[in-house]
Amino acid sequence: MSFTVSRITQNGFSLVRLQDNATNTIITILPEYGALLHSFEILVEGEHLNIIDNYSSRENIEKELGVSFKSSKLSPFVCRLRDGKYNIEEEEFEIPNKFTDGNAIHGLLYKRPFKIVDEFADDHLAAVAVRYHFKREDPGYPFDYVCEVRYTLLPTNILQVETTILNLDMEPIPLADGWHPYFKLGGQIDDYEFQVSTDTMVEFDDRLLPTGKLIQDQSFSDPARIGSQHLDNCFVVQPVEQRPCAVLYNPGNSVYVSIFTNNRYPYLQLYTPPHRKSIAIENLSGAPDCFNNGMGLVMLAPSRSQTFTVWYQAGVAEND
Repeated sequence: MSFTVSRITQNGFSLVRLQDNATNTIITILPEYGALLHSFEILVEGEHLNIIDNYSSRENIEKELGVSFKSSKLSPFVCRLRDGKYNIEEEEFEIPNKFTDGNAIHGLLYKRPFKIVDEFADDHLAAVAVRYHFKREDPGYPFDYVCEVRYTLLPTNILQVETTILNLDMEPIPLADGWHPYFKLGGQIDDYEFQVSTDTMVEFDDRLLPTGKLIQDQSFSDPARIGSQHLDNCFVVQPVEQRPCAVLYNPGNSVYVSIFTNNRYPYLQLYTPPHRKSIAIENLSGAPDCFNNGMGLVMLAPSRSQTFTVWYQAGVAEND
């Protein structure tokens, strides 16, 4: 078969590997730590390059996952939730676990062990589905829902990541969905070029929470060098079919990753970590703190599901 699915153990991790044998493109997923994307390896001048900034070992992930959240599934809320508090039908809820800034951050599933529920491979694709059943496990989110993530490796180095949320509760549940991958294309991100298909950004206050206003920003409407600037910004994107909503490119080796989505992910968050070796590009269904500001908030009805999809295409650009 052109595509295969296998299980491997590497640096103490139990991984699922999706492989395109024609191009030798490899995807690995780490189900036991929030179903995170561990690697996206493409051939660059005959050598594998992993464009995902991942964790080197079990010791490393245990120490850093709750700080960096690299490749984490963001659910049932995304980015920051002001003071970890929100109200639904005049009832106040509070997430006990806070980040260093006093806000709750990046949801509740990033350390949860997902179970493998399906694997498939043929001459056209390789896929794995993993699932976690959240059973009212946090007093700040006392709801019952299922999160299922399906990773599908397609030809031409395309990875489709599809998240389906099913509400098993008796009441509508507040919901936002997202991802937190860090991309590294070799070298320092200062030399990378970035483009996003919008000139509209969410205005933040000094706690990196939305003020409710949208502002114009054309910094990356056309491809532009990231340089030394620090980014922790959220853009409002209007996805167009078969056109990327964002492109990251390293002129040094011509490696790129293009990000495609639909109207279920209308927000895109950028974050540049201090080490400058990778950049987080986060597809979000709602803005940060949407449980309070309502920007993209989904109230999912009982027994209903919603699916969120993003596609990543990586490769080496052909320069004239």
